Amino acid sequence: MDTDVSSTASAPDAPDAPEALPEHLVVMGVAGSGKTTIATLVAERLHTTYAEADQFHPQANIDKMSAGTPLTDDDRWPWLEAIRDWLSSEADAGRSGVVTCSALKRSYRDLLRTAHGSVCFVHLDGSRELLGERMEHRSGHFMPTSLLPSQLATLEPLADDERGFTLDVSATPLDLADEIRDRTNLQVAPRTR
Repeated sequence: MDTDVSSTASAPDAPDAPEALPEHLVVMGVAGSGKTTIATLVAERLHTTYAEADQFHPQANIDKMSAGTPLTDDDRWPWLEAIRDWLSSEADAGRSGVVTCSALKRSYRDLLRTAHGSVCFVHLDGSRELLGERMEHRSGHFMPTSLLPSQLATLEPLADDERGFTLDVSATPLDLADEIRDRTNLQVAPRTR
């Protein structure tokens, strides 16, 4: 999946040019794909707001995953709605947002796309071996490696009609962040003092 995310901009002197909607970036993929690392780098480079999907989980979801129990769709809908609402609040404030979210199913991404603004997905993908190795070596995370097979089984890769693109996580985080910056419409925000 490698959909072009560029758009044609209206000429700046066009009298009736609509104001561009803020663009949001959802960095997606299974556990261990490096979503947090990459999203943080992209947000830092663009000086835009960033949120970690895990902060939107209710404690009951965290407890289930910590115990090695996969979440059901019923568990996920309120979590996804909270992420969508955060993106909408950023757009309403005139800001782009960068958020991590596994967004494993098309139906989950369809819900996130209802956020105010424009949503682009970046799927971080890698081999099962690499993802498992990364999960084994990270610390301080509630998601056990035992849940990786269920995540891979649930994953529905981006379809051709979905706005976004897929990147191989075997590249360095800095290279991935640079490519995302270059391939999306997120603009560098002015630094605030």
